[in-house]
Amino acid sequence: MAEKKTKSFILRIDAETMDAIEAWAADEFRSTNGQLQWIITEALRKAKRLPKKKKGSTNETERETED
Repeated sequence: MAEKKTKSFILRIDAETMDAIEAWAADEFRSTNGQLQWIITEALRKAKRLPKKKKGSTNETERETED
């Protein structure tokens, strides 16, 4: 299985927005970082900006529709 590479960067965000993200993360049992990653991934998916998966690999949306 291929390892995912990650990049670190600094994000400046106002306190009120950060409080809302932290509360949302707690509600979803995620870390704040995990919640931000999920929000970004969902936005990219909805905008059809995620890179195409190679044929033969299963992505999250395919698994969700199989249930």
